[in-house]
Amino acid sequence: MDTRATIAVIEDEAIIASSVAKRLQAEGYRVELAGDGPTGIALVERLRPDLVILDLGLPGMDGIEVCRRIQRDRHVPVLMLTARDDETDLIVGLGVGADDYVTKPFSPRELVARIAALLRRADHASGTLGTDERLIIGELAIDTGRRQVTRAGSSVHLTATEFDLLLRLAHRPGVVCTRDQLLHDVWGFRDGASTRTVDSHVASLRRKLGAELIRTAHGVGYALEETTRRGPNGPTS
Repeated sequence: MDTRATIAVIEDEAIIASSVAKRLQAEGYRVELAGDGPTGIALVERLRPDLVILDLGLPGMDGIEVCRRIQRDRHVPVLMLTARDDETDLIVGLGVGADDYVTKPFSPRELVARIAALLRRADHASGTLGTDERLIIGELAIDTGRRQVTRAGSSVHLTATEFDLLLRLAHRPGVVCTRDQLLHDVWGFRDGASTRTVDSHVASLRRKLGAELIRTAHGVGYALEETTRRGPNGPTS
């Protein structure tokens, strides 16, 4: 039985797609390619890969819409490739189910490291199902066994990476975690990685959970705050 992870690469630039495929195959992964959005969606439906590498700037149907559609059936880890230096695009991509991103031009070494980290987190997530830990921080509830999050009783959908980032902050509420610590503990990166990916994922968490929930320690990192929503007469329970 072939136990190698299968990766679908959806990228319209043939040189980049071929280069990525060759590097991943050299690392032992099974790889199939698609050159546009509709073909990529069909490939994912047929292949049911362990991970998808998805170009954000596809012609015709952009990567955000492709990501939204391939996540409808089941969650699959998605690593976005983007040439855009636009935080809004990245946050939208993370919001529709992407787990991480790299900005072109990227080093093959960094790409392989990001993929390995995503696959490790996916394995860890499946392995922790059934564990019984529930963290309550203010109106935020985190169920680690089911990997579910609610705020004030309302369910909040998080990607696997967003969940792991929130859980890391939640284990020490009020304590600032540096960006380098978060890269190490959540992404598994030990050197040479940009901290901007942390900032983008924090921005996505704030959009989903509320901007006041995560405090920025400027130039250092982030801390999870114990907050409640405020009514006309003060905080609500």
